Amino acid sequence: MKKKILIINGPNLNLLGEREQSQYGSNTYDEIKKICEKKSQEIGVKLEFQQSNIEGEIVTIIQEARNKCDGLIINAAGFTHTSVAIRDSLSILKIPTIELHISNIYKREEFRHKSLISAVVNGGIFGLGSNGYILAINAMQELLKNGN
Repeated sequence: MKKKILIINGPNLNLLGEREQSQYGSNTYDEIKKICEKKSQEIGVKLEFQQSNIEGEIVTIIQEARNKCDGLIINAAGFTHTSVAIRDSLSILKIPTIELHISNIYKREEFRHKSLISAVVNGGIFGLGSNGYILAINAMQELLKNGN
């Protein structure tokens, strides 16, 4: 049976391609989703892609993932720096989890330098553009293969 990876995208990521291209590049959310779906087919994993601008919805998605996914990749966007609720829901998971950011949060405004979720995930990918999604899928496949 194929392993299932969930990618959660936080607030404003639905506007990729339109907003701050100097930080996030020109790929749209749908283009990134298609690239990720193609990669998942190539490596034989099932992929689910979700996005919400609402903190509570993201918490619910994470809670539901604990019983239906093998691994989780999260780009919590602005909630990375503010949401104890998302952090707490991630800490409950017993599946591998990767934090992802298109931009390098440590080269941006000071308030973005603190990630509330880094301490409760297996690892993170920062500042490598939309290619970070592919790197995260590859890394998750390795985590799942190695039983982490």
